[in-house]
Amino acid sequence: MRGAGPVLLLIVGGGRDAGIFEPVADALADRFTVVTYDPRGHSRSPLDGPDVDQRVETQADDAYRLLERVAPDGPPAYVFGTSSGAIVAVELLTRHPERLARVVAHEPVLVSLLPDAAEQHTFFSQVVSTFHRAGVDAAMAEMGAGCGWAGSWGSSARTHRIWPNSTPVRASWCPPRAGRRTGCGCTGPRRGWPSGTGSLSRSSPGATSVW
Repeated sequence: MRGAGPVLLLIVGGGRDAGIFEPVADALADRFTVVTYDPRGHSRSPLDGPDVDQRVETQADDAYRLLERVAPDGPPAYVFGTSSGAIVAVELLTRHPERLARVVAHEPVLVSLLPDAAEQHTFFSQVVSTFHRAGVDAAMAEMGAGCGWAGSWGSSARTHRIWPNSTPVRASWCPPRAGRRTGCGCTGPRRGWPSGTGSLSRSSPGATSVW
């Protein structure tokens, strides 16, 4: 937490941790009290129980309890969420609209809202099957081709730093799942990632929604 002013909560997507928001948090600290955190199962927020699927409702409740901790009596907060973090932001807004001043949902992965939702879910179910049958690289290649992503998805592409000055870690990839759970590159002891009602669309460009 840094800065002064109204609370701005930043929610990461995919398997990232709060480190990706360091530059923007510093830039906004002169106007907001910027709050960043590692979602449960990520980086410095390891799960202390069994290896279970994570739910969007649980992640949204975590974000709400964090807001209650840092600003229990303050004015409504601002929230920015990206990718799967945008799903958490939307869920938080749905459950606690009185607590939020504005929500920016950047590229929320909600394919169930698309006209071709059934096709999208079928595609990601096939990616899951490929993961179980042929492993991470094959599943990533299939997902990348279907989503129009360029470049290689080899093992070396999934070695990265999750925090400034940290030791590079080997990321494990959790495949997307049809329905309410989707997958991503992740580093924590967890399986799956909440997506609310779907996963990444192959056909529609990324969009930013503001409430």
